[in-house]
Amino acid sequence: MTAPTAVQDVTDQPLVHAPAPVAQGTAGDSASTEAIRRLSRNLAGGGALKKQKRLMELLKAAVAAMRTRDFDAGAHRALEALRIDETSGLAWHVLAICQEKVGRFVEAIQAYEAALALLPEDPAIAHDLSRLAQRLGHLEIAEKLLQKFLAAEPGHVDGTNNLACVLREQNRYDEAIDLLRGMIQIEPGSALLWNTLGTVLSDQGRMAESLPFFEEALRLEPDMAKARYNRANARQPLGDLAGALEDFDAGLKGAEPGYETAMMRMARAMTLMGVGRIPEGFQEYEVRLDPDMPDAMHVVTASPRRTGEPLAGRSVLIVGEQGLADEMVFGGCVGDVIEAAGPDGDVHVAVEPRLVSLFQRSFPSAKVIGHRTVRINGRLHRIIPDLDDRAEDARPIDFWTPMATLLAEFRPTVESFPDRAGYLTSDPARVARWKAELETLGPGLKVGLHWKSLILTGSRGRYFSSFDRWRPVLETPGAVMVNLQCGDVSADLALAEAAGVSIWTPPFDLKDDLEDLAAMSCALDLVIGPGIAGTNIASAVGANVWMLTAPDDWHLLNTDRYPFYPRTRLFRRAFDGWPACIDEVRAALDEVVAKRGNAA
Repeated sequence: MTAPTAVQDVTDQPLVHAPAPVAQGTAGDSASTEAIRRLSRNLAGGGALKKQKRLMELLKAAVAAMRTRDFDAGAHRALEALRIDETSGLAWHVLAICQEKVGRFVEAIQAYEAALALLPEDPAIAHDLSRLAQRLGHLEIAEKLLQKFLAAEPGHVDGTNNLACVLREQNRYDEAIDLLRGMIQIEPGSALLWNTLGTVLSDQGRMAESLPFFEEALRLEPDMAKARYNRANARQPLGDLAGALEDFDAGLKGAEPGYETAMMRMARAMTLMGVGRIPEGFQEYEVRLDPDMPDAMHVVTASPRRTGEPLAGRSVLIVGEQGLADEMVFGGCVGDVIEAAGPDGDVHVAVEPRLVSLFQRSFPSAKVIGHRTVRINGRLHRIIPDLDDRAEDARPIDFWTPMATLLAEFRPTVESFPDRAGYLTSDPARVARWKAELETLGPGLKVGLHWKSLILTGSRGRYFSSFDRWRPVLETPGAVMVNLQCGDVSADLALAEAAGVSIWTPPFDLKDDLEDLAAMSCALDLVIGPGIAGTNIASAVGANVWMLTAPDDWHLLNTDRYPFYPRTRLFRRAFDGWPACIDEVRAALDEVVAKRGNAA
């Protein structure tokens, strides 16, 4: 396996909007009690030579540090051992585990690879490396490593289970189910296998069908934290919010330290927001910045982070988070900060570079700059180059704050959300240009369409419908369809064309020309789509938007509207209810077209 580049610019790569809960099914821990026992057994004996004796002493000290979860000390001892003998596969394995546990993923991968090269017959190394590869999203590599492991250890429950998880995350659901069913026939008492089978169903949006599998896992193993967590994520969209929170609380008590605990806390925070327990939910949402979260954002700045200091007269930096859609959602508090800072304050706003001009026009008294995202040793770092380019006598920044952290302060209740048609201002000249362009398409209601995310792996796929299901909307008489979907959608557009539906694509880059996308959204009569970057931009600039929302969308805050964009019309659906939802959208479109015709 080739380690990811130590420093990698990922600014242009899509980041996940408001991380969805990740199914917990992967088994095993490279630093579990059993794994450490195995390492200890491998260390038994040793050699009589002084050099070999010192090597064994260091590795035993490293394993002892691992038992107390002092992985930094363990890594230090393993490195000392490797200075004595760099061909010790065991030392490389110990180092790999310790580096993984402290989040130095690039170094961990390199150490695992060295261990595997030196000890190719040790299946545990391939298994440990497969779990790390899966966590980092290298699913094809994880699959190959697991196949290698299972070739040496056929019928291994954890290995088979983990291979099913990798297949699930590649949306190869039928293969995952077949693999799990075959193993359950051999090991019907394995709670782990029943739990993972449930996650394969829940990832597809089949929540009600998944519940019996989680319940069987809990019958077999009542304290199984993974099953509690997964059942909570199934109960929440089914409307059992109290049950979901009960499961989250119970699951957290037995969760593995680090990644598993952080993911459970994140899911619990989103559920708290979903049931309307704010600002408690907003405060718990701070876990998104926990280093144990896979894509936690580390902001690189010399200024201290704000911890509640008054804003009046101060110089503050607001840093956007996660993906484009999130900067739209959380950016609604920028105006509040400017007002609180007052005329003597100085507000800087760091957003995705493609949004700088849009935010600057909307907040002329602020200084809007772009940020960049780089992955360093597997961790996301957000840097703000323009801060370094300011004049030497520029006013120093007193403190910085993550954009989403402002919610707990400025939106403590549902009633505190402003009733407004957007908070950003699109370019009037561009709006006029695109209105004129749309007129050339002939008469009819001009409808812009989004239909999917650029990221559809794992559970994210359940939030988006296949394009063919949109056909009733596409065929609405009296409507002219406009493609606003970024990415390669040539196959979808060809499918529509073959069905006799013409969809016009505007002549600009739908991914990068966000000023034009915002202006086009305002020029159109209507924009329709799920809650992705495009529909969030349209809502933020006050366009007429119909948004299709999932049953577990926390942004609704237990209301019947979208408080962040109160003028946006919602169409709520069950995960398996796409046809009914699309039919509802079509009926609403027919009604608008009819009213338009009567008005004419």
